[in-house]
Amino acid sequence: MDDGARETSLDTIQRELTAFARRARAAAARLHPELPLVSYTLLAHIDDQHGCRATDLAAHYLLDKSTVSRQVAALEKMGLIERRPDPDDHRVQVLHPSEAGTRLLSSTQASRLAAYEERLKDWSAEDLSAFAGYLLRYNAAGDAGLPGTGLSDA
Repeated sequence: MDDGARETSLDTIQRELTAFARRARAAAARLHPELPLVSYTLLAHIDDQHGCRATDLAAHYLLDKSTVSRQVAALEKMGLIERRPDPDDHRVQVLHPSEAGTRLLSSTQASRLAAYEERLKDWSAEDLSAFAGYLLRYNAAGDAGLPGTGLSDA
């Protein structure tokens, strides 16, 4: 691939990932207007990890501790997460989804899966597998070379 074709491809990838991120934010707003995409993402991570500390969230998403603290406070105020003492160190508080948080995640994830199934219904199994592989490979590269950090980046 020559430099011009590579540059054109990279421009297309950047533009399409930006459009993807905008659609994700808009979809999150439609599914739960009071729950921004960042908050949803943190709630989903807490659930996936079966509980975690706020400092773990900050480290995983490369976010400032004060940003995570505000997001966690908002999730607590909405009744979507709760703090529990760490069984190994009672000085440490571990965040867990509340029953309401678990219900919200379940309904939201079902809606998101249905949307992806509809959008990709005409794709072959081979195309889906290739796309999944490319996304895994892209995300495995982490934030290398991307401007800024955090959840708002592609």
